[in-house]
Amino acid sequence: MTWHCVSGVLGQNTVMICALKESSVELTCPVPSWTQVTEIVWYNQRLNHKPYDLRLDPKYEGRVEYHGTTEKDCILRITDLRQSDIATYYFRYKTDKSGWKFGSYRFTLSVTDLQVKVTPDTVAEGRSVTLTCSTTCTLTDNPNPTYIWYKNGEDLFSDSSPQYQYSVSRGGSDSYSCALRGHDKLSSPKVTVGECGDLPPEFSSLTVNRLDIFSKFRVLIYK
Repeated sequence: MTWHCVSGVLGQNTVMICALKESSVELTCPVPSWTQVTEIVWYNQRLNHKPYDLRLDPKYEGRVEYHGTTEKDCILRITDLRQSDIATYYFRYKTDKSGWKFGSYRFTLSVTDLQVKVTPDTVAEGRSVTLTCSTTCTLTDNPNPTYIWYKNGEDLFSDSSPQYQYSVSRGGSDSYSCALRGHDKLSSPKVTVGECGDLPPEFSSLTVNRLDIFSKFRVLIYK
């Protein structure tokens, strides 16, 4: 498993972090270098007015790990990131010379997946279609990623640009998806361009189908 340790974007003691869905992150709690941490608690909500330890939260079961015995191990690890993990995370710690202290920083985590956007929605045969591999926020650990494109499940090409452009033509169906270098297995849902013989005359035989586990719909391409 690959860990992605992120420092985030700092602003007024808030560290902004964007991570890819199903990936993993490590959040490091900043404490004075001379401090010997003996215990740590990470939380994103309170229960009975007290910080609710993430390790006790059922929705994080098996996905959260952290240690608080040394400054080096003062890290929150979250694996298999989900949309439900979007929250602001806080920590408090105990040292060998004092009682509990609240950390002076908070970490706001955003979780994004990859989506392939198709433009334009309508196009004539022989015209260009642009596919864009997009996220809802800029990934903290990889703000300038290399995009990997797949055609019918096979590697097509990789590039620093999030866009792929090609000309629409008849004959057969091709599916496209994208991923990011370093997260090769976390690809987007497929977008398929193919023929559809049962469209009314005012439309061409080309459609764009979006396929995922939740929905299936078509965007008709005008003739």
